[in-house]
Amino acid sequence: MKYIDSFRDNRLAQKLAAAIRQEVQGARPAGQPFRFMEFCGGHTHAIFRFGLPDLLPPEIKMIHGPGCPVCVLPMAKIDAAIGLAQRYPLTLCTYGDMMRVPGGQRLSLLKAKAAGADVRMVLSPHDALMLAKDNPEREVVFFAIGFETTTPPTAVIVKQAQALGLKNFSVFCNHVLTPPALKWLLDASGSGEDGVPPLDGFVGPSHVSAIIGTRPYEIAATGYGKPVVITGFEPLDVLQAILMLVRQVKAGRAVVENEYARAVTAEGNVKAQALMAEVFDFRDTFEWRGLGWIPHSALKLKDVYAAFDAEKRFALEPSAAKENPACQCPAILRGAKSPEECKLFGTVCTPENPIGACMVSSEGGCAAWYSYGRRKKS
Repeated sequence: MKYIDSFRDNRLAQKLAAAIRQEVQGARPAGQPFRFMEFCGGHTHAIFRFGLPDLLPPEIKMIHGPGCPVCVLPMAKIDAAIGLAQRYPLTLCTYGDMMRVPGGQRLSLLKAKAAGADVRMVLSPHDALMLAKDNPEREVVFFAIGFETTTPPTAVIVKQAQALGLKNFSVFCNHVLTPPALKWLLDASGSGEDGVPPLDGFVGPSHVSAIIGTRPYEIAATGYGKPVVITGFEPLDVLQAILMLVRQVKAGRAVVENEYARAVTAEGNVKAQALMAEVFDFRDTFEWRGLGWIPHSALKLKDVYAAFDAEKRFALEPSAAKENPACQCPAILRGAKSPEECKLFGTVCTPENPIGACMVSSEGGCAAWYSYGRRKKS
């Protein structure tokens, strides 16, 4: 615990907060804050969990981004997974957060399970693979979601399924990629009231960066003049990253800095990257909740692994489901609104009765506000 505690030292946090206040004092005209987006939902939760808004001066405005893998999956994909579980005699396995995300007609995988579908929560893709191995008479589908962090384990089980010669296992692949989404945000920055607000820089994700390294973020710095600081989830990590971003902006610099050097390198996890490249191809385009269709922003299984592709093994019904018009989750994901601006937040929409995906996930912005910020705000 001493290693964790060293990154939660209150004295050091106060010193960092004081340094940030000193840097921003008088740096910009009143009403023009430094706007930094934390891409990762894990950072959003860390910011609220550790009370960082109380330490940050009003000149710093943190904007929540689309880095929640559960939240960005569109309703059509959720409905397709529900349809698989309801229409076919199979077992659908997925991570816990995905069980409660509402699709069309407010139906979720958890409700489909309650109605008789064989839907199971797993802690890892390997659990789904072993379920298929132990039940050769039963079709098992793994509903795979997530950014680059959770993609290598899916690649591993696909290769293992092939090595084991499993005929009853497949993957419904919905893995998405961080760099294309970051580019979308950069292109849309300052695009209007309902679009992405003007951004001065980014707090880069940590787990994703441990896989892909720091180089993919250089487009933000060199192509758009926006600094990126990759950082961890501890409070001192986040405060240090904000201080580094402020200093870059004040100096007119835009580079990628790695505060999280204890876990992230420039090249990333080369073995994991090679494994992903072996198993997956880019999709031509993919729909993101709140961001729309983004080219080459998601993965699919390569043809050599087509036998394990659930999209080819089963007929997935298209869905025309639309978001609840009162739910602001899509706008929250692109930074256009904060959770408190949603009329449903904390009233109709709660973690026990989620209307939108942002209230479900352990990385969702609305869940963070509700758990750590709502009562204080009121």
